[in-house]
Amino acid sequence: MTRTAASVRAVALAVALSALGLSACQNFSMPHPFHRTHASSASPGQRISLLELNEQLRVSDTLKGQDFYLPPPQPLSAWPLPGGDLEQSVEHVEAAPNFQIAWRRGFGRASNRHVHVTAPPIMAEGKVFVMDAMAEVSAHDAGTGAQVWRVNLEPKSRRDHEAFGGGLAYADGKVYVSSGFRLVAAINAADGHVDWVSRTDAPVHAAPTVADGRVFVVDVDDELLTFNAASGAPDWTYQALTEPARIVAASSPAVSGDTLVASFASGELVALRASNGTQLWEQSLSHTTTSRALSEIRDIAGRPAIYKGDVFAVSHAEMMAATDLRTGAQRWSLPISGITTPWPAGDVVFVVDQTGAVICALRQTGGIYWITNLNTVPPKAKGKKASRIARVVWSSPILASGRLITVSSAGEAVALDPKTGAVQRRLKLGDDALIGPIAANGTIYVATQKADLIAIR
Repeated sequence: MTRTAASVRAVALAVALSALGLSACQNFSMPHPFHRTHASSASPGQRISLLELNEQLRVSDTLKGQDFYLPPPQPLSAWPLPGGDLEQSVEHVEAAPNFQIAWRRGFGRASNRHVHVTAPPIMAEGKVFVMDAMAEVSAHDAGTGAQVWRVNLEPKSRRDHEAFGGGLAYADGKVYVSSGFRLVAAINAADGHVDWVSRTDAPVHAAPTVADGRVFVVDVDDELLTFNAASGAPDWTYQALTEPARIVAASSPAVSGDTLVASFASGELVALRASNGTQLWEQSLSHTTTSRALSEIRDIAGRPAIYKGDVFAVSHAEMMAATDLRTGAQRWSLPISGITTPWPAGDVVFVVDQTGAVICALRQTGGIYWITNLNTVPPKAKGKKASRIARVVWSSPILASGRLITVSSAGEAVALDPKTGAVQRRLKLGDDALIGPIAANGTIYVATQKADLIAIR
């Protein structure tokens, strides 16, 4: 596919930063816009309640109190990709039965107003691989958290003094890295040796996906880039619509067979041939209105999840949808606004929206079994305390050992009953956690904004 002019991309990125109330010199205060009141503009004097965004959601009368099937938890020895596997749908993993912190280890530069920890951890070969706020990559013993090796991929050129974002993926003994420093690289997972580095034209805030000898990654200009996994040589590219307003977090493609599904800041969900980039279908997950300015940010920041022939994805523009993987036909949609990754398992799909509501929907129709709002303000909470509770951001969920688990910007991990939505356990993490947890080898791993790796068992 052809690439848009560099000047157009530069303008688009500048407008994106402006739309989020940020400066072009990377003066970010948080990696998610919901911590700021000016993520997008309302007319003077108009207040937009985030709670109104899911006002149309109701528990289905026919499903209320009904049981549904969930597969039993299965042990996993590795979590090699940001979504766990190529389809980004791990069903139910056996991990952390005691739901207690076993250890925590620092892994580098913490988030601040300029740089942010955004990369989900991955786990393979008995090691957990993480990336800090300055895109330094380190490997840690999965059992103890001890550092095994550390690699700084920051370029020596003066083009980028500070950069953040990107992520990690593992395949065939290599850790593949994407970075806000405008690069994609391959590192030997055993010893940290850098095998190759390929430069990109734009920063990359998304983690890579590796499948069938190719590395797939989406840059901030909404271009899907592919590289040869062995050599780093560039392969085919796909240019999506350039979107002026976007979330700082970014999505990784999902792959099923020779079909790759990628999401973009434009609200596009696109299926392509993984082998050559031929477009198969496209869906727009955007429900914009004139009365809700937040819906103008159309980004699909969470990963699409492929499960039993359907693609599940949620956009910031008030739409979660189930799409047929083969035809691109939309099966159903719900008015949900989010930046998280849906979690399909058995008969249902779980999702966390931007208001802090955890939603359990019937996978085949979208009918809702239950809704639990984790940001419900207690009756006695007033003023700053109530406002603080209402602004807490919750991560993508994970289903582990019979619990649905999500972590928060308030430094808390919460375990819910997946059948009812009732809160079962709460665990203080001691630091903000915006990245969804992963689970392997009986352990849940959480990367915090303080650049701590926390093991929960």
